[in-house]
Amino acid sequence: MIRIKRIYEAVSQDDGFRVLVDRLWPRGLKKEQAQIQLWLKEIAPSAALRKWFDHEAEKWATFKNSYTQELSTNKAVKQLVDAYKKHPNMTLLYAAREQQYNHALVLQDFLIQKMALS
Repeated sequence: MIRIKRIYEAVSQDDGFRVLVDRLWPRGLKKEQAQIQLWLKEIAPSAALRKWFDHEAEKWATFKNSYTQELSTNKAVKQLVDAYKKHPNMTLLYAAREQQYNHALVLQDFLIQKMALS
């Protein structure tokens, strides 16, 4: 199971293997508080795409398509898939306040589809 969660939410046993999927370290959070097993900066959207999107709902469809294209050629995807195979209970962690329009949702969908095709 691949879950997503804000990194600022309380750590839970249900989280399983915790992976931070943001390019930047979350503000105000100490590394020991995060309790992550993996930080995959490289799997986050490119800086240009992230800045362009800025969590604006009207840009969501274009952002999803652009980020999915980035993921299709991103070498970090293999590292995340390999981690999932070892730890099938995984939580993708993100810092954004926006819970409905964020890259972790796109990444979760991408991984679920990729696993279904494997």
